Amino acid sequence: MAQEKSGERLKKIRTFMMDLDGTFYLGEKLFPWSHDFVRVLKKQRKEFIFVTNNSSRNARYYVDKITRMGVPVERKHVFTSGDATIHWLKKQGIGPKIWVSGTPDLEEEFTEAGFELTCDHAAAVVLGFDQTLTYEKLRLLCDLVRKGVPFVATHPDYNCPTPNGPIPDCGAMIAAVTAATGVKPKIIGKPYPEMVEALCVKYNLQLESVAMIGDRLYTDIAMGRAAGILSILVLSGETQPKDLTGAAHQPDLIAKDLGEIARWLVN
Repeated sequence: MAQEKSGERLKKIRTFMMDLDGTFYLGEKLFPWSHDFVRVLKKQRKEFIFVTNNSSRNARYYVDKITRMGVPVERKHVFTSGDATIHWLKKQGIGPKIWVSGTPDLEEEFTEAGFELTCDHAAAVVLGFDQTLTYEKLRLLCDLVRKGVPFVATHPDYNCPTPNGPIPDCGAMIAAVTAATGVKPKIIGKPYPEMVEALCVKYNLQLESVAMIGDRLYTDIAMGRAAGILSILVLSGETQPKDLTGAAHQPDLIAKDLGEIARWLVN
């Protein structure tokens, strides 16, 4: 019965939020069924938006990467945790002076959004997946947090998968700051619903017309459920059927891959 109700909800979906690695591609290789999925969406005049927690890169990087893989996309098709953090800060009226601990890509996103990146009289400190992190940046970040400057993080992932194994991600850096200061940040990206809220405001979407597709239960599916949107798990990446037993975050629908979802939409 639950699957039938979810199937009815699927008919109302006009915009699909999609994870990238493990869902649309794997590393540098596009899944063969991703082309079919995009073709079906375009034919049915449905929209798609890629959502990623990786704040070490900006949207331009993902536009170039996906287009290079053979699926031409535009800036409007990519929404990062950096984008969501910018929306949240502006909604709270925080800024324009903030201090960002992040890569040049993340800094560029914030400056393009009108923020002045400075530690002098900063209205907030933002920590991203800072692959340029130094001890001096960590010291300054902790100093500002101890002084009571609001502490915000783009996403909570402890590790980022790479072809050579996992590397420390934003969550590990958050843990270091929290251990030194005793302060926990406001976290914006998946699995928190603020990312869905920001996306819906930017694109003027209604929750009942949006679905989240991803391969991770604790980020993609957890965010979809927390935001109250249709959540669809694909088994092309991290999560396997055995992982669903007793899992805290259960999807509304389960598909082998995006190709199966395309067939659902056609049929």
